[in-house]
Amino acid sequence: MKVVIGSETSSFALKEAIKAHLIGLGYEVLDVGCLDVNDGTLYYESSSRVAEAIQQGVAERGITICGTGAGASLIANKHKGVYCVACESVFTAEKISLINNANVLGLGSRVVSFDMGCEMAEKFLAGKWCDGFATERRLNNERGYAKMQEIENNQ
Repeated sequence: MKVVIGSETSSFALKEAIKAHLIGLGYEVLDVGCLDVNDGTLYYESSSRVAEAIQQGVAERGITICGTGAGASLIANKHKGVYCVACESVFTAEKISLINNANVLGLGSRVVSFDMGCEMAEKFLAGKWCDGFATERRLNNERGYAKMQEIENNQ
């Protein structure tokens, strides 16, 4: 799976830790910045790059990182077809791809440690939408996802 990752400058260290972890697991990782601690990338710049890579089909999933995860997630979600959730727990990071079919994970470098961020990214990427769900639950999730897309298309 190809994964796109991006961060603002203050979140560079967490991005690098997660990127190295994912490469070690065999993922192909596209880094859209920030590329060093002095480049001045802001959250809305890197998050837009992550979202655009998802929109263009360059990567299947993405990870966007800012101080809290909130700002980067808000920006990513303004891009059609990008579904980003800011997460503060491993449990939530795992469930957003399994239950909600999110394609981008939002993380906060001031909220999660390097180890936790790596675990969250791993669980998010391992999740497959509706995997193991009974038919009725899967159909409910599919209807919910379709409703989200309908709302998005009507705005």
